[in-house]
Amino acid sequence: MSRRSDELALLASAKPRLHIHEDAALNAEPPVEQLDSLLTPIASFFIRNNGVLPEPADPERWRLTIDGEVERPAEWTLAGLRQRFETVTIPAVLECAGNGRGQFSPATDGLPWGLGAVGCARWTGVRLADVLEPSAPKPGAVYTGHHSPDRSAANPDKDAISRGLPIGKALAPETLIAFGMNDGPLPHLHGGPLRIVAPGYPGSAWQKWLSRISLRPQEHDGEKMRGTDYRLPVRSIAPGEPLDPADFAVITDMPVKSLITRPLSGFAVTSGEPLRVAGFAWSGATPVASVAVSADDGLSWREAELEAGEGPFAWRPFSVELKGLGPGPITVIARATDISGRSQPLAMPWNPRGYCNNVVQRVTGQIIP
Repeated sequence: MSRRSDELALLASAKPRLHIHEDAALNAEPPVEQLDSLLTPIASFFIRNNGVLPEPADPERWRLTIDGEVERPAEWTLAGLRQRFETVTIPAVLECAGNGRGQFSPATDGLPWGLGAVGCARWTGVRLADVLEPSAPKPGAVYTGHHSPDRSAANPDKDAISRGLPIGKALAPETLIAFGMNDGPLPHLHGGPLRIVAPGYPGSAWQKWLSRISLRPQEHDGEKMRGTDYRLPVRSIAPGEPLDPADFAVITDMPVKSLITRPLSGFAVTSGEPLRVAGFAWSGATPVASVAVSADDGLSWREAELEAGEGPFAWRPFSVELKGLGPGPITVIARATDISGRSQPLAMPWNPRGYCNNVVQRVTGQIIP
């Protein structure tokens, strides 16, 4: 079997209901109905890759190197990490920066993700700050660079991806080197045996198959850290306008967002019966404050009940019952707002790389007489 065939067979066995995108790398997402739970089952969790998956590794032989701007370079085994440092578990949303890219018009480059490149899981590991401390980072260390053995599909001599974190985020208590997911070992498809967990940051910063962390005296310049990769424009850029990397900044905070998981598009409800709308809301560094739901294209809104999630970086369930709906076609909208007052836009805010689409979701159906 070819390497690609092996990847597809592994995906089909572990995640049989995911939609596979046409791409040289293995990328797949679930339908919305598979995301209707506080914690997303591993079988329903999306897969995002920039290159060829590495061969599955023996966790007992895995090594993590710490080097660069440190006084004492180190090498850790998984057993050594578990024995030396406190194990912590953090529920958090993982979302690809390109989630929802398929909705952009005009279309942008990159995978045309639907709404399924997101999930909420319980991540278990050790704090990145704790692991860096014995190596004594130098005062000039301002960024981490993350390295792993996955290779470019076009050039096996080239890294598939090598991203990093500003030192402040690297040392934040929620940032982990994870070896567990949803109370079990971290699966190979999700970066096992080790990956970065950086709640609030886009999934590109959550490096999988982590084998080396190098502290840098400047912003990391690894693969997919340069040019306009995983960056948003700092000014308005028109479709077709030449792109200058100087006009872009690294994405370090995912925007407030919501997902309606009930009802699904195409629903039908008898007139006079209440319509229950439910789903989840989340954001990056700024917590969600509220969710409102509209059935008349935003002319009027009903405040939804917003429940606590599994933790500050997990998504939060919302629900509301809409009553008195007259017969005919209907479009339901959910709109989340964070505590700083930022709300999901009602119209699509276009950008040339198709990142951070948080436009409100519209779910269409019928009220039957």
